[in-house]
Amino acid sequence: MTQDELKQAVGQAAVDYIKPKLELSSVVGVGTGSTANCFIDSLAAIKHLFDGAVASSDATAERLKSHGIPVYDLNSVDGLVVYVDGADESDKNLCLIKGGGAALTREKIVAACADEFVCIADESKWVSVLGEFPLPVEVIPMARSYVARELVKLGGNPEYRQGVVTDNGNVILDVHRLSIPNPVEIEKKINQIVGVVTNGLFAARSADVMLLGTSEGVKKISLSDEL
Repeated sequence: MTQDELKQAVGQAAVDYIKPKLELSSVVGVGTGSTANCFIDSLAAIKHLFDGAVASSDATAERLKSHGIPVYDLNSVDGLVVYVDGADESDKNLCLIKGGGAALTREKIVAACADEFVCIADESKWVSVLGEFPLPVEVIPMARSYVARELVKLGGNPEYRQGVVTDNGNVILDVHRLSIPNPVEIEKKINQIVGVVTNGLFAARSADVMLLGTSEGVKKISLSDEL
């Protein structure tokens, strides 16, 4: 299967997985990116089974609306039955690197509000140690140089993502060559740097379930499974 076919497969698998959990009052959190888009396209077929969605980016909101799925502001809902999103990397503990699409802050907020976080990805995203994919860090613009210097002290090589402004009006530093054997610790350290909005480590709130697209089909992995 091609990578696009794997993404479509996990998008459909996510719909099949969440379908029994949905009620007419349910609101679903939806992530951002090409894999999340496959989920949205499959989700449209069961839009009559739930109330609507909260989007983690403006682009996701537009795609949901194009399928006739109501989109709500997060402040207007009490909670989310589930959040479904992709990842740039995942380790065996379902700690993730996200933010390749520059939506990491909103993604992290929506994930925090969900009863369950379902990550969907193809097998190329499965790694033994996080960090080969550059770690995105969202930064207040005036703090960009200061934060970059602090990230160097942590052993990384930050690079300003030219021409990218987040939906929140901030900038992104991509941290290269940063080995992340202890994701929870590194997530906390980076978030404590003044000027950082948040970083792309989803470790303190990791995924609960991974639906991983492989050449042998979609595999369901949870923290209770033996890996």
